[in-house]
Amino acid sequence: MSTLDATRAELALAVLYLNKAEARDKICRAIQYGSKFLSNGQPGAAQNVDKTTSLARKVFRLFKFVNDLHGLISPTARGTPLPLVLLGKSKNALLSTFLFLDQIVWLGRTGIYKNKERAELIGRISLYCWMGSSVCTTLVEVGELGRLSGQIKKLEKDLKTGDKYQNEAYRAKLKKSNERSLALVKAAMDTVVAIGLLQLAPKKITPRVTGALGFTTSLISCYQLLPAPVKAKTS
Repeated sequence: MSTLDATRAELALAVLYLNKAEARDKICRAIQYGSKFLSNGQPGAAQNVDKTTSLARKVFRLFKFVNDLHGLISPTARGTPLPLVLLGKSKNALLSTFLFLDQIVWLGRTGIYKNKERAELIGRISLYCWMGSSVCTTLVEVGELGRLSGQIKKLEKDLKTGDKYQNEAYRAKLKKSNERSLALVKAAMDTVVAIGLLQLAPKKITPRVTGALGFTTSLISCYQLLPAPVKAKTS
């Protein structure tokens, strides 16, 4: 593959990535929480960027609650333990509720919904729902990592005589384990971000801590959304 072909392929991946509404939302999220980190809750340009970006992001999430509503009513993978099924469905329900209520918050901030006090209350309820969904996600990832660990150990025993890294099933399980480990870190950090936004521990989780963790989880989300790289063709 020539240098020009490689450049075209990379640009095509960038276009594919930026065409995703979810990717643009996560980039805006990184800007939002980066600004929160810089402002540390103090008035100024950084706080203005934080607030305006937060409002702009809500447009990307219009009707997004349908995704998790679909996940809530969809059948789960066969063989999944009942506790993990219940946690997964709880996550879908809480996240769907958060995204639905977030639309009312958006209506309040744009002035369409006039009851400001109720809009603020709905905003706090929505954040509690997001925190709950992050806790459920954390527990699901812990459970799934435990299951994967057992499957990997079983494969290692079966592949004692050969190179386990040459085995496709083993590599797939290892890749899945790494992906779930990253998702676990992100969900745990998002739980702390939600606590910070709700100001449940204002002395320990300051706006700067919330901003730093939110920025980190945004970068993780951006990484998770990256398309698979194009493999170079060999002549």
